[in-house]
Amino acid sequence: MPDTYQIEADAALGRDSMTLSQHVLQQLDSFGPEAQDLSAIMNRIAFAAKLVSRRLTRAGLVEDAMGFTGRQNVQGESVKKMDVYANDVFITVFQQSGLVCRLVSEEMDDIYHLNESCSTSRYTLLYDPIDGSSNVDINLNVGSIFALRRQQGNDIDQTGADLLTPGHDQLAAGYVLYGPSTVFVYSMGKGVHAFTLDPSLGEFILASENIQIPEHGSNYSVNEGNFWQWADPFRDYIRYMHRHEGYSGRYSGALVGDFHRILMQGGVFLYPGTLKKPEGKLRLLYESAPLAFLAEQAGGRAIVGDRQPVLDVQPNGIHMRTPLIIGSAEDVALVESFLQERSLEQAPLSTPAR
Repeated sequence: MPDTYQIEADAALGRDSMTLSQHVLQQLDSFGPEAQDLSAIMNRIAFAAKLVSRRLTRAGLVEDAMGFTGRQNVQGESVKKMDVYANDVFITVFQQSGLVCRLVSEEMDDIYHLNESCSTSRYTLLYDPIDGSSNVDINLNVGSIFALRRQQGNDIDQTGADLLTPGHDQLAAGYVLYGPSTVFVYSMGKGVHAFTLDPSLGEFILASENIQIPEHGSNYSVNEGNFWQWADPFRDYIRYMHRHEGYSGRYSGALVGDFHRILMQGGVFLYPGTLKKPEGKLRLLYESAPLAFLAEQAGGRAIVGDRQPVLDVQPNGIHMRTPLIIGSAEDVALVESFLQERSLEQAPLSTPAR
């Protein structure tokens, strides 16, 4: 029998040589055409991430890598040059790949149809090419978020109406975190798995498998600059956090970075609606729903402001916004208790007589 050292060495070698594309095939337990397609799609997303990562590491040296373009996106937000670059990367990587038929991005008003691929592919990729782009110019963490959906029916819906279904219909979801190392996190409904880019190999190598969010964490992440624009339950929750020991406020301005901390360490991220924007800021189809998919796969929870699970929300448009409360099950439940208490206070004490 092999000795303990040999067993540990073989296990370490197996982990260190497990690439992203291999892992997807292992998850699907198949080498059939669909499994090969999904593995290839993940590999193309990873390639886009490598290009974006390379650009970010040289942002201060490359002309036109930093700053604003002077235009606004469909959300009315100022577009940074890195937003445009990253969006163009995703388009270029998937053009003529035959892997996806449509692209939906925060940076594009309408659906981008890859007509040359629609005869062979029934997949749509939805993504935020650069989340937290305001961090680029000050060298802080940013990320990319993505979700993959399968085309419903045989005919291509040019309007994208078939995409307006709850998040449970996502085939896969994930994000890339660009920081001291580049990390790729994904789920296809069989757990959440993280890979780290090894620059010497040019490959994403398995780092953590079947990640579980701790049931409780000490971190809460929210932009407290909006405190006076929130509904009372959220202000009450923050006052509670300020009065109790053992909690730490952590907010980076990049959803991916804050969520990754919570995924690994536990806690809760909040982006409530405000008086001016009760619908919230985050986009459902390519920000909130993909991360909610990951959270639930990792044993956490994700709800919107009315306590409805994010994955149950019915979209009314490809750029629909929604509030978001996401993280450890116990910490989301604590926020939920403030929302529930306020709703009970506002409920009628008895049924009015007719």
